[in-house]
Amino acid sequence: MRGLNMSTAVVTAAMMLTSGAAIAQEQVEVLHWWTSGGEAAALNVLKEDLQAQGIGWLDMPVAGGGGEGAMTVLRARVTAGSPPTAVQMLGFDILDWAAEGSLGNLDEVAAAEGWDAVVPTALQGFAKYDGHWVSAPVNVHSTNWVWANKAILDELGLAQPTTWDEFVAAMQAAKDAGYVGLAHGGQPWQEATMFDSVVIGAGGTDLYKRAFMDLDPAALSSPEMVEAFTRMETLRSFVDDNFSGRDWNLASAMVINKEAAFQIMGDWAKGEFLNAGKVPGTDFLCFRVPGSEGTVTFNADQFAMFNVNEGFRPAQQKMASAIMSPSFQIAFNKVKGSVPARTDVSGDELDACGQQGMAELAAAAEAGTLLGSAAQGHAHPAAVKNAIYDVVTAHFNGEYDAATAAQELAAAVAAAQ
Repeated sequence: MRGLNMSTAVVTAAMMLTSGAAIAQEQVEVLHWWTSGGEAAALNVLKEDLQAQGIGWLDMPVAGGGGEGAMTVLRARVTAGSPPTAVQMLGFDILDWAAEGSLGNLDEVAAAEGWDAVVPTALQGFAKYDGHWVSAPVNVHSTNWVWANKAILDELGLAQPTTWDEFVAAMQAAKDAGYVGLAHGGQPWQEATMFDSVVIGAGGTDLYKRAFMDLDPAALSSPEMVEAFTRMETLRSFVDDNFSGRDWNLASAMVINKEAAFQIMGDWAKGEFLNAGKVPGTDFLCFRVPGSEGTVTFNADQFAMFNVNEGFRPAQQKMASAIMSPSFQIAFNKVKGSVPARTDVSGDELDACGQQGMAELAAAAEAGTLLGSAAQGHAHPAAVKNAIYDVVTAHFNGEYDAATAAQELAAAVAAAQ
């Protein structure tokens, strides 16, 4: 996340660019946090698509993998009466902005292109507000993945772990051989992302639903939740000493560069591997966090469309249409690491991990185990998410033991509601 001075400078510069006389060329101003190599390459697919239609792109990147910095800048822009055309956004954040009356209406383009028939219901729950389309879903990410350096596993004679105990043993073997067992960036959203998968492994889908979706105090303070925190302590023992504040893509680079054996991260990490020229199954492995198989925790990047001056509306509508086109959905997600937000798109052009992700997502949707990621703002509102972040990070940094952390979690969630 950038500092306040940077945010202020970005806001000021953007307002200067969008104020005054009408802009001759149609353009969109896009606020986002896709600044890593793989993310930037994926975003460029959309940028080039719009530029081919004669639509200019005013880029407004704010670094920070969880989007906190971008949301700070957005709040300043909206307060100043100069919202961007489109903003990358996740889950309940979209609904919160819609409830404030800040978002535009995409019903016309959605109806013309039949979005209702091709966007999964779970995604429509965040793309619509009060029955109206307010955002365009770009993709579906799933978050309970492990990324592994295959050369390290081969060197140590390790098979892909299929149970929690095997996973722990593999991290220990890597650590004993001089590698970092688990690449991790010490930021609250990254720890919470790991925690999603660990909770499923410790208590199953039922615990996840009761704790993170129903916000049941008994589930949040249960023995199974204590076990989840205990497992987080185990993961902490395999992280290197310099993890604090590290961006997620730098942790991915540790696996890519054969410094670390594993990383637990959403499938946006795959974009970093692909951007580095690595091949699934040859250079790296992708598999579900052991214990979470059969359940898919998801988030979906969407571009929320803000209320803008009438002159900017045509470009905004064209951007939404471009995002939802089948050709873009495939081209973008091939680079990004995610899967399309449309159910009518073939995955034949995706790599092995992408095809696996599509198949597992479809199976989870059928089984009722496709669940919104708590860490990524798709299980509960932002206030609850942030309360969970605080407890999980405090525990990961040694402020609580596992039993105390479970009690603190229940108390924090209750206070945040």
